[in-house]
Amino acid sequence: MEKTMKQKGLTGFQLKYIAMFLMVLDHIHYFFEFTGKIPIWFSMLGRLSAPLFLFCIIEGFTHTHNRKKYFTQIYSIAVVMGLIQFFIIELGLTRPDGFYPQNQMLATFSILLIILQGFDWCSKKQWVKGLPAIIVPIILPFLAFFIGSRVPGAWNFINLLSLSILPLHSFIMDGGTFFILQGILMYLFRKNRKWQAIVFVISTIVIDVVLPLALMSGITIELLLTVAFEWMGAFAAILMLMYNGERGAGNKKLFYWFYPGHVYILYGLSFLLYLILNK
Repeated sequence: MEKTMKQKGLTGFQLKYIAMFLMVLDHIHYFFEFTGKIPIWFSMLGRLSAPLFLFCIIEGFTHTHNRKKYFTQIYSIAVVMGLIQFFIIELGLTRPDGFYPQNQMLATFSILLIILQGFDWCSKKQWVKGLPAIIVPIILPFLAFFIGSRVPGAWNFINLLSLSILPLHSFIMDGGTFFILQGILMYLFRKNRKWQAIVFVISTIVIDVVLPLALMSGITIELLLTVAFEWMGAFAAILMLMYNGERGAGNKKLFYWFYPGHVYILYGLSFLLYLILNK
């Protein structure tokens, strides 16, 4: 009876496959928005993708038997994708309208995993390792800004580092600072699924609705429903609550290859289509 109950709901792999499908919809809109033919609801549904992957990353970190390997796989792909982005910019390989892929979600996850490991060490009172693992990734962008503003010619090197071996959370467009803070909150509430979902929803609404309405002039409810709809990611909480705690069956390496693969395929296709439409 207990086994049957555990099998109800969605497994970890099923959540990942749902997130992958939604991610593809989002990226189709992202890469081909210039055509004016991709419906906005592709991107609206896509808002659920990143939170689902964030949830899966936290679960993966919590339950993996080899955290070093888990981190290395994500970090190494993030470094390669960051270098590709750097050279696309430096070599002038951007689309003729100036567009280039800024998909750095794995860099965001890499920073988060280091911080989560720091929290784990601190929970075991290993403060010498734990506190630096939490604090250093958080303060690095401030140090980079300090150096960049005072050392002539430093920015190009800082940008190269931030897009490769030393990702900086405030430099990342895909995920970034608020996403990492949200990931920390979700990790701290990981042992209570309902509260984890509640914290996720509240933090999403605060970050993507309350703060923009309070601090940004020109932001209206209409804009939040039609343009600034990042808050729609809050609906991912429904799927999180459907998670049954089981890993499930699937190819664990599929996402590592699929994520960069589909990004560059879609970018290449959008590049060709742009040239065709603008002959």
